[in-house]
Amino acid sequence: MTDKRKTSAKDAAKAKAAASSMHILFADDEKPLQELMRKELPRMGYRVTVCPDGITAVEAIKRERIDCLLVDLNMPGFSGIEVIAQAREIRPEIEAIIMTANPSTETAIDAIKYGTFDYLTKPTRLADIATLLGRVSERREGKRLLAALMHRLKRAEGHSDLIGGHESMEAVRKLIGRVAPTESTVLVRGETGCGKELVARAIHDQSLRADKPFVAVNCGALPENLIESELFGHTKGAFTGADVTRVGLFEVASGGTLFLDEIGELPLAVQAKLLRVLETGDIRRLGDNESLHVDVRIVCATHRDLETMVSEQTFREDLMFRINTFELRVPPLRERIDDLVPLANHLLRRHRSDGVDDRLFTEDAIAELKSHQWPGNVRELANVIEHASVLCDALPVGVEHLPSHFSRRKLRDDLIGNAPMSLKELEQIAIDRSMKRHDGNKKAVAEELGVSLKTLYNRLSLTSESEAA
Repeated sequence: MTDKRKTSAKDAAKAKAAASSMHILFADDEKPLQELMRKELPRMGYRVTVCPDGITAVEAIKRERIDCLLVDLNMPGFSGIEVIAQAREIRPEIEAIIMTANPSTETAIDAIKYGTFDYLTKPTRLADIATLLGRVSERREGKRLLAALMHRLKRAEGHSDLIGGHESMEAVRKLIGRVAPTESTVLVRGETGCGKELVARAIHDQSLRADKPFVAVNCGALPENLIESELFGHTKGAFTGADVTRVGLFEVASGGTLFLDEIGELPLAVQAKLLRVLETGDIRRLGDNESLHVDVRIVCATHRDLETMVSEQTFREDLMFRINTFELRVPPLRERIDDLVPLANHLLRRHRSDGVDDRLFTEDAIAELKSHQWPGNVRELANVIEHASVLCDALPVGVEHLPSHFSRRKLRDDLIGNAPMSLKELEQIAIDRSMKRHDGNKKAVAEELGVSLKTLYNRLSLTSESEAA
């Protein structure tokens, strides 16, 4: 008996927790029903917004994050079906229940068309409303658990793009493990192409928001006149070309993580608005007078020197302090060159499934890759590996499959290692070896040597004249 009571209490607590996370919009033109729902829905554990007509309901949906609609079919302004249709455009995942005093086949068809969860016949009992909303809560909870399960399954399969065992990467992993479960704002620093977004994703994946959205935006890629609209959204008619109301990325990421890459590229005016959002959690769409609260964790990244930008007054000092609650530095590839082989193998396996894992690259190819400085970091390595994969018919990848500048460097090093020669002799050896490698294909030779086809023909002509003499 005691165990059953404990189980029952536990289930009730879960149901209440699920209910308390749900925001209901109740819309009906009958005032007694409005007052009743304003009192009773909170008693059931729900947050509630009550509206007297369809127009007010649509405005509330634009302004607030509503989880479920409970709307009358026939209302002034917009009908219940019209409210649901507009709500679907604003927030597709919203659930909806129709109430009607005159149920019909046509009503049922319209309800199904717009994905209505169910409909109730008036007069409606509170017990029926409670039961139906409980089912909506269970459905939402089921979706959340499924997303969390898929996430855990993905992690159990061992998928991770944070490749490498260098001590600097181990330090990054440890820091991610410490900061991910918190709600702290994180600033990820590092050179372009070193994998800052992968670190941000790892933070999200290991956080309590892992089953919620991860939204990434490159601040440097947004046109300056559209940045505010992209981040905060806009209402219909807010500016020329704003034909429909648009949800901003803060709303899209609500409940999850918003990754602001290259935050140093934001204009000062937008920086001020971003600071307010970080401090209050409230956003305001362009053209709207009402604020909307969002629950978003912010992870930022930059390759810029923000301290210098602050001294130059191109980045707000208060914003830098706000986003820099926890700083994490991603090392460039040249500082962890021991990770190059596992990274190269991982990247090649994205494109190829053939070959033996311990023989994906020849020793010469590995030596060439390791001797490169990698100014573009892992992003540059990914491009090189994709290039090699296309050219290589059968693994392993050799030097000849790497981009031409690798071959030119190898040729240069080989020549420098020999006995002293004149510049003309070095040039001739380079041409002869390249001609041999490419079976006399002069276009390929010119490309490898970095000269025009005309210049190559001139050099070959001079060589022929010299030999004839």
